[in-house]
Amino acid sequence: MILIKTPNQVRSMRRAGEVVAMVLQRMAECVAPGVTTSQLDAIAEAVIVANGAIPAFKGYRGYPSTICASVNEEVVHGIPGSRVLVEGDIIGIDVGATVDGFCGDAAATFPVGAISRDSQRLLDATRRALEIAIEKCVVGNRVGDISHAVQSYVESQGYSVVRDLVGHGIGRSMHEDPQVPNFGPPGVGPRLRPGMTLAIEPMVNVGGFEVEVLENGWTVVTRDRKRSAHFEHTVLITESGPEILTVLR
Repeated sequence: MILIKTPNQVRSMRRAGEVVAMVLQRMAECVAPGVTTSQLDAIAEAVIVANGAIPAFKGYRGYPSTICASVNEEVVHGIPGSRVLVEGDIIGIDVGATVDGFCGDAAATFPVGAISRDSQRLLDATRRALEIAIEKCVVGNRVGDISHAVQSYVESQGYSVVRDLVGHGIGRSMHEDPQVPNFGPPGVGPRLRPGMTLAIEPMVNVGGFEVEVLENGWTVVTRDRKRSAHFEHTVLITESGPEILTVLR
């Protein structure tokens, strides 16, 4: 991975992150019973293009859409289509955008109408796991400190973390080194340095951590078909602490 240090590099990463944040804000407004995942995909692409960015996922390794739309037991990489959202669903939306050759990547899981108390608790715990992970994104820590923080919190809440999928470095490419697992011991892995940009993304299951890929070759689901939630931010490591790039400014 390259270190993001020059003013132009930082500006581009911030702008890419801001566009991603705009999409997720719009998704929060549009997710509702009766909406299809393909409609959400079209809205997301329109937001990205209108803001002078490029959809980072579309065409990436052959992926066909602008967003990943993962419903209920789908962990990640759900392909938008004709599925109609119904009251009580939860939907994880993952989106990336590229500005001047630099990428932003973030995800959030949204309630569809009124959801059960158990589903809301899952969303709250996964969002909190991301916050705890970001707190560990300080110069001198190691990647394992992030991983351990996520696993410790998630398991203390009675959930499991997906182990077959991980967070990652990000910059000129969507996926760069280092990998950032959501499990493992502290004090191991690459040391965090100023200018590193990481996509931190807890994926949390109600049941076991085991997952499998559907026949479409993309959509990852929980093996036990219990619900899963996903939250993600792109974070810049700085001398003064972590800067979340995928936020509105």
